[in-house]
Order: sequence, then C-alpha cells, then structure tokens
Amino acid sequence: HTALALARCGAKVTAVTRTQADLDTLVQECPSITPVCVDLADWEATEVALQNIGPVSLLVNNAAYASLQPFLEVTPDQFDQSFSVNVRAVLHVSQVVARGMKARGSGGSIVNVSSQASQRALRDHSVYCATKGALDMLTRVMALELGPYQIRVNSVNPTVVMTEMGRLGWSDPDKAQTMTSRIPLGHFAEVEDVVNAILFLLSDGSRMIHGVTLPVDGGFLAC
Repeated sequence: HTALALARCGAKVTAVTRTQADLDTLVQECPSITPVCVDLADWEATEVALQNIGPVSLLVNNAAYASLQPFLEVTPDQFDQSFSVNVRAVLHVSQVVARGMKARGSGGSIVNVSSQASQRALRDHSVYCATKGALDMLTRVMALELGPYQIRVNSVNPTVVMTEMGRLGWSDPDKAQTMTSRIPLGHFAEVEDVVNAILFLLSDGSRMIHGVTLPVDGGFLAC
C-alpha cells in the first residue's frame, strides 16, 4: 500500500521483499515499481541486492516479523529471526541508503515502521515488543547522527493494523476486545491510516519533524 501510494504521488519506487509472489502482484498493479526480491534478514544477500538500486531520497523500513510466544516459551530461533528482520535489517538498509544520501549531499527522509508495542507490554509479545523498543531507540540515534546531513529519521507507531499479519494475531474476538477496549477511538487502524502518516513524514510538510515516534493508535498511548 505504501509503495502504491508513493507511486501515485509520482515517486520512482523500488519495492524490496522476500516474497516474489507479492512483488509480482505489486508490479501487475503498478508496472512502474521496480521489484527487488531478497530476504532482508540475510545481510550479505541484501548488500548485493541493493548495490545497484540507484540514488534513494526517501526510505520506508516496513519489513516486520512477529511470532507470538509466552515469555517462558520464547525460543532462540524466534528471537533471532525477529531481531534480524525488525531491527538489524532496518539498520542495514538504512546504512546503505544513508551513505548514498550523505555522499550526494542531498539529504532525505527515512521512516521506520514501529509499533505501539514499543511502549506498552502486550501478553505473548515479549520479543516483538523488545524489537520495537529497540527500533524506536535506533530511530532516535539515527536522527542524532544523520541530522547534520539533512537526513530526517522518524518512526510511525501504529496500533494493530488490519493487514494479514494483524488479522493473524488478533482474529479472536475476545482477544481483540482486550485491545480495542483500551483504544479511546474503539477500533484498530486501517492500512490507509498508517500510509497517510508515512507520506506526511516523508514529505516536506514535516521538514522540521525529526527523531519522533508518531503514534497512529487511536489514543492508546495517551491513556
């Protein structure tokens, strides 16, 4: 959705994901999008895949992995996979892109897709919450170090979003009610709610917004 929205705004978009079928569908819908298929958890493969993507002025780090386990049942492989995708891949892709921004002296904007889970404990989400807390702090340090090169870095922190992953984790009505009852607006976010926030943070309309974590949560974190 973000890639399509950027393309509609006139951006030249490169979409990166590990699922070729998703890229095929995306390019069918918008042929101007350049697809790159790579597992972002694989550092070396990502380095190779991104070396020829050309100058990038706007970056959205949206890849995420969620595996819900009770704290006492967390396994090393789930921990490693979660941090590899949700934190390490963001750092790596941002390094590649920001180096180019710095070399060109052109500045740019980076938006990391975080979560309200970075700031509130959620049952069975111990690893996911930890990755998003790390991502928020990574966002702030990136902002500190990249700001002098006029590279803005922010994050959006949605509540549960009705994506495929969101439905997977929150399809049970009783479980969903435990969360929506804590959201003053009373419902989860739709994809467009998050896309609109991302577009704003990428745009010149937010040119003095830097190093923030922007909740898109219906008031969840205000309570």
